[in-house]
Amino acid sequence: MKEAEPTVFVIDDDESIREALKDLLESVGLRVETFASGPEFLQSRHSDLPGCLVLDVRMPGFSGLELQREMADANIHTPIIFITGHGDIPMTVRAMKAGAVEFLTKPFREQDLLDAIQQALDHDRVARQEQAETTELRSRFDSLTPRESEVFALVVTGLLNKQIALQLGTSEITIKQHRHQVMQKMHADSFAELVRMAEKLGIPATE
Repeated sequence: MKEAEPTVFVIDDDESIREALKDLLESVGLRVETFASGPEFLQSRHSDLPGCLVLDVRMPGFSGLELQREMADANIHTPIIFITGHGDIPMTVRAMKAGAVEFLTKPFREQDLLDAIQQALDHDRVARQEQAETTELRSRFDSLTPRESEVFALVVTGLLNKQIALQLGTSEITIKQHRHQVMQKMHADSFAELVRMAEKLGIPATE
């Protein structure tokens, strides 16, 4: 399936700024959608698409920082670039601590905005790729039988087959078979790769 084209979502209550930013971004080949408020963006059902936000901090009724918090609560991790005509240091610190990519004070250089957008889109692409890989790993792990899952958790702690067999009350040859099945189902070519998979899946070490 073809990956959706990244979109820059411009959210600003000032229509003239929305249109100016839209013209600028489209002139360099970016796909753009504009919104007059945070709630309008959240209701658009586009918040799960790849891309980034160019977000005004100060908007009547529902500020950019409130939208940032609302998105975090909803587990929406679209990268955010804040723009403002009235920024201050505490506001900047708050936005950046909450994960903003950049905080630009008007008037800013067009190239600074374009650079920040490229950084945000790269960040989003990498995060989505990692999420897809983790989802695929989880699917593989879920295909294991309960006993294979037990063996997996013990193998990645570095125990030998005979030690695992003793702990699970079965034979060493049975553990060897389970271990082989785990490696195959997880598509792991080595013990080190299996350990990395366990770390990504958050499988706790079993003593």
